[in-house]
Amino acid sequence: MKNVIGIDLGGTNVRVAKINENGEILQELKSPSYGLEGPEVVVPNLVNLIKQIDDYKNCAGIGIGVPGPVDTVNKIMTLSSNLTGFTNYPMAKILEEATGLDVYIDNDANVAGLAEALVGAGKGDPIVYYTTVSTGIGGAMVINGKLMSGRAGYAGEVGNLIVDHTRESFNNLNKGATESEASGRAITRKGQQIFGDCIESAGDVFKLYTENDPQAIELVDQVCMDLAIMFSHVAHIVDPNCFVIGGGMLKSKEIWFDKMIANYKTLVHPGMADIPFRTALLDEPGIVGAAMLPISFGK
Repeated sequence: MKNVIGIDLGGTNVRVAKINENGEILQELKSPSYGLEGPEVVVPNLVNLIKQIDDYKNCAGIGIGVPGPVDTVNKIMTLSSNLTGFTNYPMAKILEEATGLDVYIDNDANVAGLAEALVGAGKGDPIVYYTTVSTGIGGAMVINGKLMSGRAGYAGEVGNLIVDHTRESFNNLNKGATESEASGRAITRKGQQIFGDCIESAGDVFKLYTENDPQAIELVDQVCMDLAIMFSHVAHIVDPNCFVIGGGMLKSKEIWFDKMIANYKTLVHPGMADIPFRTALLDEPGIVGAAMLPISFGK
């Protein structure tokens, strides 16, 4: 059985792990990432961590999940807002030279989707569309075990899909973008506009929903429709074998999940209404997904 190295590189922390092709973590190291100090500090730290992995030279490759869009052909980040100095920086090439292993890199949401497609809720399905619904909203399409990242790494940016162009624009997204209307951050913002400072998170709005507050019910019902519209857009283009949903809003799944699916079924052709919606299974999709990159490229 192949072993690979997965790296979950964030702006604050980094994890490096040896993982087998079934997604089992065999060894894991953690460290500050030094993400604001630039590649000259970050990359030597990565090399040091990789070389601490037992028998690292016999691993089948290295996969890295990073917070930002990636040109997967040239193996560079095209935008690195959380990692200072990494835009167009040849990190993969430098790591290949330092370790002698092939290195692959992709966006952290994409690799989470890859993990769920290969060893999680979508295992065995040829076309898996993964979406994280959390503070923000992101997506990833996996076909026959391979991520479809697109020309410049932006494939799957479903958070910018428009659900209602008459609404406002937030965070440089389109007017009425799904992330601006149905993410955890959006629910919190809208809840504060209605209820004031007593709303600290989306969970507070969902709690009011369970208490039958009419304004909270109206807000959550709109979120369920907005998410349904987003998924209907994806379905009409991709027609996946399944949708897999991860992210922090699953903590309130019993409130919105089934209602969203019911709305979705009213927005698609009858032959698409039975696409299953599954919840993500993996506890560590980020680092497992990073490790799945060499596995995927080897398919």
